[in-house]
Amino acid sequence: MNPSTAGWIKKLLSFKELDQSAIQVPLSQFYFALRSCGFIYGSNLMLVNSLLKDDDLTDEERCKINLILAFLVAHHENRSVDDFASSLLGFYKAINEYKISLFDDILGEKDANKALEKVIHKRIQIDDNIISKSFNYFITNALLFLDVLAYKDYLKHNSISKENLRNYEAKIETIVVKTLSSKQQKSEYDQSLLKLFESSMRFQDHQPLSYQDAIGRVKNEEEAQYLLDIACMSTWGDRDIDDNERYFLSTLGKDLNLKSKGVDESIAAVNAFFSKHKKDIALLSSKNVVKSFYDNSSLMVSKLISRNKKRLHKEIRESKDVVRLLSQSTVRDLTAEEQKQLQSQLLDIFKTIPSLAIFMLPGGMLLLPLVVKFIPKLLPSAFDDNRIEDD
Repeated sequence: MNPSTAGWIKKLLSFKELDQSAIQVPLSQFYFALRSCGFIYGSNLMLVNSLLKDDDLTDEERCKINLILAFLVAHHENRSVDDFASSLLGFYKAINEYKISLFDDILGEKDANKALEKVIHKRIQIDDNIISKSFNYFITNALLFLDVLAYKDYLKHNSISKENLRNYEAKIETIVVKTLSSKQQKSEYDQSLLKLFESSMRFQDHQPLSYQDAIGRVKNEEEAQYLLDIACMSTWGDRDIDDNERYFLSTLGKDLNLKSKGVDESIAAVNAFFSKHKKDIALLSSKNVVKSFYDNSSLMVSKLISRNKKRLHKEIRESKDVVRLLSQSTVRDLTAEEQKQLQSQLLDIFKTIPSLAIFMLPGGMLLLPLVVKFIPKLLPSAFDDNRIEDD
């Protein structure tokens, strides 16, 4: 089976290894297998439960299979009588507007399995030449379990709303910000990542959630466990969980109604996974995870801005509010309301430029502060009164 060519989902579903006992388990139980293989952490170094041979598979191909298996478990748990591929495709069609027409060119496919393969490919890896490995690792693929949680909601209610999706992202952003804030000593890159998350929340088209609101909106055990594991992962950037972080994680576990033993297991799991596999994960073997995220994301945003320079310049110049706010941002800090307005209008501009669809994906909000940093370089020097020309 080759997950990089057509027909792989149908082939996967035909394997005898996927008998009823393998996938007819609660998602809350299957979750721990997803964590062990690295899916929850965004690094799929093996297939879940070693159900199939994976010697010749890439990390992205394993990710595709693990994601489909997680969807299968949710589908079985719901006792859905609908065809699996058609049901999952219906879910992605339901959130198509939220994805900003990213899948418009593929949802006309008549074969549900083939159409689903294209959706999964787009969802996991948008463009090899644009998305850096660190972005995939820390943001996109580490958030894939949100799709599974949203699909479970879709199966239960036969619908999914934009507000549901916003709430999922808002909850995880709130928890990660709170986790990073708990660090006793923050490095330069901890501060940078914290700033990115905080900016992302302020810029959203709704009020950011408080910690108590985020906790109060957690719906089930697997979502609670996922939030805890993502929090544990965010503390691992410096490969050391200090006393403040450990105390916060313990408090978070209690607030999420998870047993203290579960908190210890989550901390042990993230330590064991990254310590064991750090040589196999390029992001961890070379540089600090936060440094890689920040540096590589800056390069990626710079490249996107550069490639779309003319189109962006035209769109921005036609929006008086964006020009005004960008101009003022060069001489003073914008208020939270102004930042929110700027983000909203930038996203409207990005909708008109297909190659910038990455900013509409889960986690894409985190890159917008970098966009604001690079955009003024596109505009005439008169735009920025304090600009100093390079020699």
